[in-house]
Amino acid sequence: MHIQIVLFDGFDLLDAIAPYEVFCAAQMYTGEDLHVELVTAEGARLVSSGIGGLQIPASGRIDPEKGGLILVPGASGEVAGEGEHTVPSILRRAMETKLTPLMKEAMQRSDLTVATVCGGSLLLAMGGLLEGRHAVTNHLGMDVLGATGAIPITARIVDDGNLVTGGGVTSGLDVAIYLVERELGPRIALEVESLFEFERRGTVWRDQGLPVVQQAPAAADSAVGHESYNQHQGSKDTPTDNLFDGEWKAAISTPVGKMSVMLNIQTRDGHIYGEARQGSEVAAFKDPIRRGNQLTWSQRVTKPMRLNLKFEVMVEGNSMTGVAKAGVLPASRLVGERLVGSNKL
Repeated sequence: MHIQIVLFDGFDLLDAIAPYEVFCAAQMYTGEDLHVELVTAEGARLVSSGIGGLQIPASGRIDPEKGGLILVPGASGEVAGEGEHTVPSILRRAMETKLTPLMKEAMQRSDLTVATVCGGSLLLAMGGLLEGRHAVTNHLGMDVLGATGAIPITARIVDDGNLVTGGGVTSGLDVAIYLVERELGPRIALEVESLFEFERRGTVWRDQGLPVVQQAPAAADSAVGHESYNQHQGSKDTPTDNLFDGEWKAAISTPVGKMSVMLNIQTRDGHIYGEARQGSEVAAFKDPIRRGNQLTWSQRVTKPMRLNLKFEVMVEGNSMTGVAKAGVLPASRLVGERLVGSNKL
């Protein structure tokens, strides 16, 4: 069995090295049945980790044709702010290399399992590779994971067939030992566990078994919820003017890059309709709601990465200001100007 552990500049040491040790230990108990190597999207080189810049040598390039297993770690960096050393920025730079197409090829192979540790699932999700797939990541990134189109599952390990993901920095040990058990059997996994004096944490989630039955809320709670819903609905303004109508040239400054977008908005029969054009891609607004001079909606974007963003904007004259947000990523500032003479979709 061939195992490739992916490195990229800014990777988290523990995410990569803990599984590396587990797989090397398993190799001792399986003879020549296991081969473990550190790889990059570019080939053999020294790779700077996100922990003090410590460099680790990679011996080769990611090769999906070898089959077996490819494991992708997360990044280590600042968790707040919008600088180049933040975790989202590090993941974006890795996503924009040849790593994404190589991993896309890997995930299409029937003889290969892709595994991730912590933010490694976000790296793949940002490249559009986890849409519709069950996955987990660091608890700080679960909202962002869902915003990419993946199905976030709050579990230590999520097994989605040829995709196995782990949540949390220390989950590398859990993921690796689980994979040893899944691929090589419980005897080898138990030997590794005993050698490391480590027991795996949490239940491995799979999309199988009996469904969870949710308890119905109490009658009083239902009444309160219904009343609150009605009050919320009643707070919406019914558009009676064309405040937002027209074509808007907008710019969004995201933590992972700046993007330009054209917004087309129109009011018809008291309802607001809109669409956003980014390059050659056009997508309709989802659930637009207006309150006074404020408009909110959800929007799917693919650049600089794939995300479902929630927009909240205000208009004064021909100027638009607001924010776009995805999960726990910092809110991105939006500014726009209405193109004079344009008032239709």
